[in-house]
Amino acid sequence: MSGRVTAVSSNGEYTFTKPNRDSITLLAGLGVEGDVHAGVTVKHRSRLAQDPTQPNLRQVHLIHEELFAELREAGFEVAPGQLGENISTQGIDLLALPTGTLLHIGDRAVVEVTGLRNPCLQIDRFQDGLLKRVVGRDAAGNVVRKAGIMSVVREGGVVRPGDPIKTELPAEPHRPLRKV
Repeated sequence: MSGRVTAVSSNGEYTFTKPNRDSITLLAGLGVEGDVHAGVTVKHRSRLAQDPTQPNLRQVHLIHEELFAELREAGFEVAPGQLGENISTQGIDLLALPTGTLLHIGDRAVVEVTGLRNPCLQIDRFQDGLLKRVVGRDAAGNVVRKAGIMSVVREGGVVRPGDPIKTELPAEPHRPLRKV
């Protein structure tokens, strides 16, 4: 499975949205250079309050651009970076990847998928009713999270819009993504 990067975003301040950039630099073991969520240990405010020594499994947030089209059909306008992601993608079913999948991005960068983003109420503050569109239930009543995946940086490198993404699945048995 392969795809491409459609946008890259970062922000050095705690805000919900992240401005698009010409490029971002991924730093091994840390995340996006200059991004408020970069670091070895957790940086998200809710996780800091729980235990600031937890490992940061949310160094890089990726969202599939196909979600934006789905949201537009439901009457919402969402562009890359507006849901706080660092990398917007196209052509890869991110939500179907197993935990531990390696994503080779551009010439050098490699991120390891750690789990699903657990959307919060800030999404409704951004656009009222949007949370129900990115978190729902399937026919069996199971929670379905659509707001992207989280990862850690295994190999650093510069990432730009247009860069190819190649997936490398982990050894079986595959573990489904869970919220992180």
